[in-house]
Amino acid sequence: MDNIRKVVFIMTDSQRKDMVGCYGHPHMLTPHIDALAAEGIRFDRAYSAQPVCQPARSALFTGLYPHSTGGWTNSMGIGQDVQTIGQRLSDHGIHTAYIGKWHLDGGDYFGLGRCPEGWDPKYWYDMRNYLEELTPEERTSSRNPRTIHTVGVEEGFTFGHRCSNKAINFLENHYEDDFFLVVSYDEPHDPYLAPESYSERYKEYHIPVTPAHLDDLENKPQHQKVWAGLKKGETKRSEASIAQATHNGQGIKSKDFFGCNTFVDEEIGRVLAAVEQYAPDALIIYTSDHGVFFNEHGLSAKGPAMYDEITNIPLIMKCNKWDPKGIVDPHPVSHIDLAPTIFDVMGVPIPKMFAGQTLKTQLLTQERTRDYVCMEFGRYEVDHDGFGGMQLVRAIFDGRYKLVLNLLTSDELYDLEQDPYEVHNLIESETTRIIRDGLHDALLEEMNQSRDPFRGYYWEDRPWRLNATEPSWRYTGLTRQKENEEYEPRQLDYVTGLEMEAAVRGK
Repeated sequence: MDNIRKVVFIMTDSQRKDMVGCYGHPHMLTPHIDALAAEGIRFDRAYSAQPVCQPARSALFTGLYPHSTGGWTNSMGIGQDVQTIGQRLSDHGIHTAYIGKWHLDGGDYFGLGRCPEGWDPKYWYDMRNYLEELTPEERTSSRNPRTIHTVGVEEGFTFGHRCSNKAINFLENHYEDDFFLVVSYDEPHDPYLAPESYSERYKEYHIPVTPAHLDDLENKPQHQKVWAGLKKGETKRSEASIAQATHNGQGIKSKDFFGCNTFVDEEIGRVLAAVEQYAPDALIIYTSDHGVFFNEHGLSAKGPAMYDEITNIPLIMKCNKWDPKGIVDPHPVSHIDLAPTIFDVMGVPIPKMFAGQTLKTQLLTQERTRDYVCMEFGRYEVDHDGFGGMQLVRAIFDGRYKLVLNLLTSDELYDLEQDPYEVHNLIESETTRIIRDGLHDALLEEMNQSRDPFRGYYWEDRPWRLNATEPSWRYTGLTRQKENEEYEPRQLDYVTGLEMEAAVRGK
């Protein structure tokens, strides 16, 4: 594959995989994303590094797990010693521009309105910039879901439409450059602002009831029971609560959410048309940060759970230079792999710091290159006392089995081949012990290698792990220093004061 020096990265917010038609859900009207899949590669087993807005973005735009960026919860900015891929690419002569929701600067939901180092300030446009274009009355209206059905919403009023305009302007003016352009929509996240005609297309649509909706949580972690509203002493969801959550089995209506989902597809279509006109050989990457629950497992929104509804996200890549087209890739991949993949296809050296691995070979051959993907959770948002507070979760998925370690409660294991809705927790099952323990070992090793600041003996010493190593204050006994030598001097050895010879060594 020749180097591809033009990349357009398009992402949405809170867009579940089953909100995209080409993933087998024709009731979802997303023709532009569907066309992208028909001409490219659609990944069926792509996973978010953490199913919350900022941590998911920190993985995408730094190439590091959220736990390594400092931004492992909303409204807590990434560290000053963490470089974004915009900075790294621009230092290699790539014109980088970021348009849309950023969420990595430690500000509130809307951001600080300031362009970070490495990105073109002329095109920087986060949600605070958008709000500053509005009157106080318009700002309030822009945050109210009822606005759709009261005063109404014009396309030009929306954040998404203005992001598309700026992206099209960039393509018109810089199509001759080597570039990396990000277009990051807040849509279809609430308040679901879009012209009312979009939501009217879904006024009769109900979300289908699945076995996940009927999960009574009897053999599930305690924090999920609290999340689902169970009272102290209740061991499972009642039939009455399940019936209420599913509208007595008729499914849930969410027409404004799905209307906005179709609206953002239209906005994506505008950008895709401009790419085809000005940079037809560009690599296009489309994804979403995470999904949301529609009362599956009795849960809502997103948070400290690793169920597919919120972790298994859409991911599509397309380049006119590639053949064949319309490929469906069934192998597990992660958002953490996108940064090294982008660097690899652009012909830029992949930094040692990146935690993922390039998918370039997989893109060309459709052969599996990853044994497993890892996911995590720390906190929903540092500003809020709620949302379960801190819930330390680490998970690993090999394409069939998913192991979830919930440090503060109890653990989970699912066989997604036999139980795709993740209802039956096999963590204590003897029949899957060897598989479970193998995944456990791999997860512990990934935590150690990535310098997870929360790593320690307690992740190994789980009640079901009968052959766990004896708990030790030294744990592995290793020191693991970082190697970010593109931007920092080589770290020094604590004992000698000299430059370290090996980043990982006994201490």
